Amino acid sequence: MIGVLVSGTGTNLQALLDTGLRVSAVASNVEGVPALERAERAGVPAAAFPLERYEDRELRDAAMADWLASNDAGLVVCAGYMQLLTPGFLARFPCINVHPSLLPAFPGLDAVGQALASGATETGVTVHFLDEGVDTGPVIAQERVPIEPEDTAETLYARIRAVEHRLLPEAVKLYLAGAIRS
Repeated sequence: MIGVLVSGTGTNLQALLDTGLRVSAVASNVEGVPALERAERAGVPAAAFPLERYEDRELRDAAMADWLASNDAGLVVCAGYMQLLTPGFLARFPCINVHPSLLPAFPGLDAVGQALASGATETGVTVHFLDEGVDTGPVIAQERVPIEPEDTAETLYARIRAVEHRLLPEAVKLYLAGAIRS
């Protein structure tokens, strides 16, 4: 079963749920985000693990990993999770992430803003395995998204998000079917 990590609205979580993937638990680093409400509406256990409740990231990630494991998560999907995971967490689960650029271009935060500021004519979506770096893990799938001259961050991200909602569930299904390995 799949544990999903979120930090915001949860549209990628919803895409996973809508495609029938078996999500067993949803965890967030932020309390009260819409993604947790989406999980609860779907009958999926949801919990928040804000960093300020723990002495450090290692203890927070260990508590979050224990909770995910207790809810039968065998794979973790980061669907808009906006924090790096510690080596201890990464050692416990294979982790898949979705990122709004064609990695290795525009890693980290505000990839859409980075793409626009660079004057690039295209960006895209990357689904990749997580490692200890910032968006440096092995790529599972990528798809290009053109940058139109009139694009704003909002219009470009709307087109990117539509690709994310299709590509992330496809990649997770490939992993679960054994077609790809971490």
